[in-house]
Amino acid sequence: MKKCIIIPDSFKGTMSALEFCQIAEKTVKRHMPGCEVLTIPVADGGEGTVDCFVCALGAEKIERSVCGPWQENVSAAYCVKDGTAFIEMAQAAGLPMVGEHKNPAKTTTFGVGSLIRDAVEQGCKSIVIGLGGSCTNDAGAAAALGTKFYNEKGESFVPTGDTLEQIVSYDTAETERLLSGCTVTAMCDIDNPMYGAQGAAAIFAPQKGADKEMVALLDRNLVHLGNLMQQKTGADIANMPGAGAAGAFGAGIVAFLGGKLQSGIETVLECVRFDELLEGADMVFTGEGQMDSQSLHGKAVIGIAGRAAKKHVPVTVIVGSVGDGAEGGYEMGVSAIFSINRRAESFDISRGKTRQNFEATMDAIVRLLALKA
Repeated sequence: MKKCIIIPDSFKGTMSALEFCQIAEKTVKRHMPGCEVLTIPVADGGEGTVDCFVCALGAEKIERSVCGPWQENVSAAYCVKDGTAFIEMAQAAGLPMVGEHKNPAKTTTFGVGSLIRDAVEQGCKSIVIGLGGSCTNDAGAAAALGTKFYNEKGESFVPTGDTLEQIVSYDTAETERLLSGCTVTAMCDIDNPMYGAQGAAAIFAPQKGADKEMVALLDRNLVHLGNLMQQKTGADIANMPGAGAAGAFGAGIVAFLGGKLQSGIETVLECVRFDELLEGADMVFTGEGQMDSQSLHGKAVIGIAGRAAKKHVPVTVIVGSVGDGAEGGYEMGVSAIFSINRRAESFDISRGKTRQNFEATMDAIVRLLALKA
C-alpha cells in the first residue's frame, strides 16, 4: 500500500473524527512507513465542523465575539481557505451553549448571521454553513445579515420563535446587496420540511426544551412564515427537503440568503477535492459509530464509498457496531466492514474502550494489508 486516505465521520459521543484519523495514521505509519497517508476528518455540519475543515484543508481559524443564543457575548470561530468560509451554527447557537436554560421560543441565531457577515466583509465569496446542533427556531441570522422584518405597525424587529407570527412582511434587499457575488451552501443531511408532523418544531424542538404547547406555537408560527416565504418567492420553500433543518434555518438559507441545501458529505468531498485525491490511492479507510440501513441514505460512509468505487479504490469501513442492513453497503462501493467490538458487552461498558478497541482493530487490519505490501 503506497497511498491511503483516512476519511471518517465521528463515533458520536465516544471518538471524534480527528481522533480516528490520528490513531489510524499512526497505525499505518507503524506498519507501512513508506505509505503516503492523507487524513480528512469529516463533520456533519454540527459541533466540530470548523475544526474538521481546519484539519482537512489547513484553513485559517478566525475567532470573533458575537451574540449568543441568549444575546450574551460569546466567542465563536469560523475558518477560511481560498476565499471560502466554513461556518458552523453550533458555534453561536449550539444546544450545549444553553445548558439547562433551553427555550427555542426565545433563543436567537443572530450571532450566526454575524459570523456570516464577518466572513463576507473579509472578502469571502463562498460561504459553507453547517446546520446542526442548534437550540433555536427563529429568523435572527437573516436579521443580522440585513433582512428587515416588519410587524403590523410597520416597525422592524428581530424575530424569535415566539414572534414569527408578528411578521407581516419582510425585505431582503440589504441581504442581497451584502451577498452579491457570493454563493451560500448549507450542509444538511435531513429531509424534514419546515413545519407539520415531520417539521422543525414537532421533531426537533422537544430536545431543545419545548413542551407540547410550545411545539404547537412554534409550528403555527412556522406555517405563518412559510406562507410569507411562498408569497414573496413564489416557491414552496417550506416543503423542500431539509427546510426544517436546524429550527427551519434550512428554509431561511433559501428564502433569505438565496442559498442552497446540500448533503453534508457531498459538500465536504467537493471542498477537499476528494475525486482528485483518490488518484493513485490503494485504500480508503472510513467509519462511523454504527453502520446500518440508515447509513445507506446519504451518510458519510456511503457518500465516500460511492465516489471511491468510481475510481476503483477499495473502501474499508470500521465502525463501533454493525446493524441490520449494513451489508447493503457492499453494493454501494464498500469493500469490507469491521466492528471494533472485541467482546460481547453492553455499550455502557464498551464506550469507555472505544479508542483502544479501534486501535486494536485498525492494527489487525493494517498488519494483514502489510503482508501484501
